[in-house]
Amino acid sequence: MSAVGTRAATGPGVAMRGPVPRWADWAAQATMWCALPSGIWRILFALGLPAGFTGSQDPENGPWFVLPYVIALTAFSEAVAFLGLGLVRPWGEVWPRWVPVLRGRRVRPLAAIIPASLGSVALVCLWTPLVFGFSNSDPEMPHGAKAAILYACYLPLVAWGPLLAAVTAAYAVRRRRHG
Repeated sequence: MSAVGTRAATGPGVAMRGPVPRWADWAAQATMWCALPSGIWRILFALGLPAGFTGSQDPENGPWFVLPYVIALTAFSEAVAFLGLGLVRPWGEVWPRWVPVLRGRRVRPLAAIIPASLGSVALVCLWTPLVFGFSNSDPEMPHGAKAAILYACYLPLVAWGPLLAAVTAAYAVRRRRHG
């Protein structure tokens, strides 16, 4: 089993406890990419991209705060996706220097495992229905090529929950074996 190197840069002398399987590192990186296409689509839509929505769904008919809201939602989604990377990096085991009160202290495994597990369950529940497509009952939804683009941008979110669950399981096993 190949593994990612056990030394990484979060500070001098910080080493990870046990090797990270290469697949877990790739899966953790993939979680960040899962959220990106939908975020880009949302921002372009809020900027007025003709995405095929009509009526009340059209951003030109919406309130002034649509763009700031969409940008904040996208930034939040990417930040949450980035946290999954901590399960395969030293800052998921020892608090980084930039965290004021906790810096340098050991991260208790359950402090990472419980939120990551709950997050993966929530993501699976939230995004798995996309496998069956978007609701066709809303007449304002895009149709044709615009619907295909919307679907292609949101479909990667289906993988986010299972990927996070796999990375969380690898983290739990590694922390149990190596402290």
